This record gives sequence, C-alpha cells and structure tokens, in this order.
Amino acid sequence: MNKKTTFIDWGLVDYQEAWDRQEELFAQTVAIKNANRINNTEEPTPNFLIFTEHPHVYTLGKSGHEEYLLLDEAGLKEKEATFYKINRGGDITYHGPGQIVGYPILDLDNFFTDIHLYLRTLEEAIILTLADYGIAAGRYPGYTGVWLDADNEKARKICAMGVRASRWVTMHGFAFNVNADLGYFGHIVPCGIDDKDVTSMERELGRKLDINEVKDKLKHHIASLFAMELV
Repeated sequence: MNKKTTFIDWGLVDYQEAWDRQEELFAQTVAIKNANRINNTEEPTPNFLIFTEHPHVYTLGKSGHEEYLLLDEAGLKEKEATFYKINRGGDITYHGPGQIVGYPILDLDNFFTDIHLYLRTLEEAIILTLADYGIAAGRYPGYTGVWLDADNEKARKICAMGVRASRWVTMHGFAFNVNADLGYFGHIVPCGIDDKDVTSMERELGRKLDINEVKDKLKHHIASLFAMELV
C-alpha cells in the first residue's frame, strides 16, 4: 500500500479548470489499477491531496435539485457567479474565495476501503482544525459535513462534503468556510437543507483568519488521520 500523498495548493482556480485537472489525475490512477488487474502487476497508485479556492460558483450533485438554485441566468451574472452540474454525490453548494476546497484524489486501497469511514475521517480533520481555534464542532445525525451546535436549534454548517468514488479512487471532496462571503448561500437551498444556517470561521471568531495557516493545520490533521506520508 502506497501511503505517499502529493500535496498541491492550486491557489485560486476556475471551477471548470479544477474539475478537468481532477478528472485527469483520477483517470490516471484508475488506469494504473486497471492495468495492474489485467497484467497481474503491482504498480503503486498515486495519491493526491489538493487544496484550492474558486471564484464564485454553485455546483449541483448528480442527485441534486436544480430548483434549489434561487438565481436565474441574469441573477448569476449579476453576482458574477457560475453554475455547474457535476458528478459528485450531494445536492447544491457554493464555492468562493475565502473557502478551502479540498480535493483528495486517493486510492482507498492504499488506506481503507470504506466510503463512510472516508467521509467521517475527512470530517474529523475539519473538527480537529476548528478545535485548534477554540471552535467546538461535530456531526449532525443523518447528514454529511461538519456542524456547530448540531444538538440544538442553533445548528449551522461550516463544512459541506460531496464525493465521487470509482474502483475505490476518490475525487471531489469538501468545502470549508474560513473567510467565505456567506451572502452567496442566500441564493441557494444549501445541500437541500432550508431550515439550518451556514457559518464560517470568520463569523464565529469575529475576525478574518490567515487562510494559509488554516490550510497548514488542516493538511497535517488529514495526513495524521489517514497515516499519509505527504510529499
């Protein structure tokens, strides 16, 4: 099992470009797995942990509801936002500057073959990162992602998740609100949940965060939980 994982920060990248790059890395990994199976070989498969930010964009998962986007084409243009239907699980969500978007492209055969455990482990990394800043977070029963005050009427989401996996190779991932403009969530029904709020680290702490510092803490928590060797 190859636990070496290449960490890449793409910076601010257009959503379509990032999706294309993901698909390329994903396809390369699946191709190695297929060749190993056909040729009875053991060529190691690569793993990637990618962080990025996107210009304002709404994305809709394959099981999502387009009516949960509350803007028409003119509204999207006014907000300088784009909209994509994509091949991950989950419903509609927003990505934008000030949000850490994580795309782990992992061969889970190198770690553990359990999608539920994979999601819970990503959630745990976010929870531990928030704890580093004194923010108590957890899970909301029945939903993916990371929440604050999940056990009462003040429940609010700080990190959304939606993944795709084929042959145990993952893509897409999570969107973690650090300094994100939360106003953009007002134009969707986030993840199809219309009675819960969305929050950010900036809102909870009352100050802007050094996003690179948050990325560094999050990267190390992910590496530790997955027993990755970051390169």
